[in-house]
Amino acid sequence: MLLIPVTPLSPITPGIKLNRSNTIPIVKLVRINQKNTRPIILLSARIIVAHTEYDHKEAMNMKTNTIIFGITMMLLLTLPAAASDYTLGVFGNANEDDTINMQDVTYTELIILEYRDQTELADAKYDDKINMQDVTQIELVILGMELELTIIDAAGNDVTVPIPIERAVVNTYAAAAFRVLDAEDLIIGVTDQVVKRAKFFPDLSQISPVGSWDMTNTEAILELNPDTVFTYANWPSPDKLEDKLAGTGVVAVRLDLYKPETLREEMNKLGYLLGERDYAGEYLDWYDGYVDDIDDRVSQISEDDKPRVFLISTSGITDTDMKTYTEGTGMGQQCARVGGINIGADLGVDTFPKVSVEWVLEQNPEVIAGGISKGGWGADDNSEIVAEYEKILNVPGFDNIGAVENGRVHVINNDILYSPAMPAGLVYLAKWFHPEVFDDLDPQVIQQEYVDQFCSIDFDVTEEGAFVHPPFAS
Repeated sequence: MLLIPVTPLSPITPGIKLNRSNTIPIVKLVRINQKNTRPIILLSARIIVAHTEYDHKEAMNMKTNTIIFGITMMLLLTLPAAASDYTLGVFGNANEDDTINMQDVTYTELIILEYRDQTELADAKYDDKINMQDVTQIELVILGMELELTIIDAAGNDVTVPIPIERAVVNTYAAAAFRVLDAEDLIIGVTDQVVKRAKFFPDLSQISPVGSWDMTNTEAILELNPDTVFTYANWPSPDKLEDKLAGTGVVAVRLDLYKPETLREEMNKLGYLLGERDYAGEYLDWYDGYVDDIDDRVSQISEDDKPRVFLISTSGITDTDMKTYTEGTGMGQQCARVGGINIGADLGVDTFPKVSVEWVLEQNPEVIAGGISKGGWGADDNSEIVAEYEKILNVPGFDNIGAVENGRVHVINNDILYSPAMPAGLVYLAKWFHPEVFDDLDPQVIQQEYVDQFCSIDFDVTEEGAFVHPPFAS
């Protein structure tokens, strides 16, 4: 943020006769709050240029103001947005970085003055106009006092959400994200997958579920009188949710909250929707600490040193075929991020195609990794994930694959492979793919940090639940 330690200017120079037909902008410097007395730039006042005679003292005052205005405008015009890996998809983020702050106020006013090109997100009021109402909306967002907020959701839709959210129906990943942001008390409805995870969601699991994970039981949802429903980008289809919610006042918010390429931005976005940006910041600091470290290490691994990985879905395995994960799927993104080469990446985009046993044998992968729904936070023992692991080993012909011969077959539960616990899941994969590069990281320690810092439950990941097989030895 650009700071200029000068005394705030009066918006109108005293004693000057005014001609309101000609105006130029001036910078008013205001304090951030009572505790932070540093002035910040806010283009919000105007000075009227006089076309009448005035005395020498008045002329000097005007000259001084004009000089300060000119210097400040030059600084504002060169003011860069903070570096960011993504654009926060919230209307009001005028300069298209990863946050909404006073730079967005300045940027929007520069757009109004035609010193900057218009950006889509500068339309904070979402009314196809960029004017001072957008500036006011941005300032309200900064203060946490907005009455509605328009976001770009995971499906690419512009969705206007009444603020504050007070009664939300959520799926499993959204439930975990709400709790990370200390907003679990806003949840009044859950899917059956939350109820099945009673150890991980001791309070939310006591709520009667509205149905399955795909949120298609709109009658049960509407009986709860919610204001919002949080679901995935692709499920259910709009005709099964939004069309049935039309006219009820209930808003469908599509956030995946599990894909590695979008989790960070979506957690940040959710922080704005729930008015919990501080908690979102704490989580993102923790997330960045591990994910940035992974990215740095993987960037130094040559393509020749990256293992060829078969990503297998243990659901529907037969003696002749099975499903895999292509580019764009959550598992596919995670494989790439931790330095694996997905042998099925080019079989589609964000799909789960069937492949034959013969095809896998021809590919002869160095590592096999399976994401499974069995086990997880609610498991009493590891019997279910062992059974999933053995499904892979028992496929006819797989005993001739390098991954099987070298003991590099692994399964991991979706509860940590996806969701806000993702850094722990990524480190498991990273250690399987590149054990020497990540030998100093302990995924169980990271997973326990997640539980202790963000879940407010008593849960020992080394003693409870079942998450990976073969077992990880700390």
